Amino acid sequence: MPAMLVIATTAVPDHLRGALSRWTTEVVPGIFVGTVSARVRDQLWEAVTDTVADGAAVLVHPAATEQGYAIRTAGTRRRVPTDYDGLTLMRMTAAQRPPTQAKALQSPR
Repeated sequence: MPAMLVIATTAVPDHLRGALSRWTTEVVPGIFVGTVSARVRDQLWEAVTDTVADGAAVLVHPAATEQGYAIRTAGTRRRVPTDYDGLTLMRMTAAQRPPTQAKALQSPR
């Protein structure tokens, strides 16, 4: 049975955006919405994880959970889905500072 899904992408290759737009609608840049079967959803997500490169992607789809949906992520992200007593919460990780900024913040000796 088809169900709605949302895929949010950041800095992914153009050919991935094209592949996603075959099955979904890009409502705003990088946000894809569609109604597909679980098989198509899993195949789309496999394509995303195989080609995300240095970008990032998040998939939200219906699931038999307390919240009614599941979250999957691929690529490098500061927000990491974390299970907390059966609920999926987003945990923020520390921001990566560029090496030049880190050196500038160190105190002189």
